Amino acid sequence: MNEMYNMGLSLHSIGAVMILVMVFSNLFVLISADDLAKYKRLNSIFLLPLTATVEGLLIFTGVIMMAAKHLDFTILNIVMIIISVVFILLEVKRIKSLRYLNASKEKAFDAYKPFARRILQIEFALVALISLIMWLV
Repeated sequence: MNEMYNMGLSLHSIGAVMILVMVFSNLFVLISADDLAKYKRLNSIFLLPLTATVEGLLIFTGVIMMAAKHLDFTILNIVMIIISVVFILLEVKRIKSLRYLNASKEKAFDAYKPFARRILQIEFALVALISLIMWLV
């Protein structure tokens, strides 16, 4: 049983690193993008599904670890749950605003970039903070 718990912790740590890489990739692609149509296509085909899959992996391994600990809620577990919900809500807000972005307006993408960059930076900071706390405790 202890080996399974340790493997779950390792997978959860790998998922945390993967979500940091995905948020950083989203941020890099956003900053380097010039064309709205190409950005929307890349985001909808590659970045969004991959980010959602990695977030799902992270949540799933977290749920498994909670079950292995017999639902022993600690402050750190509650903070991780809250950060997961906030992460999902921020992603929905960012993607929804991208979906309804009007490509015919000239400055629409320029107005979207600071908004999306701020959301991605908040996501990166939240995940990095909770990951550091998780790895240090």
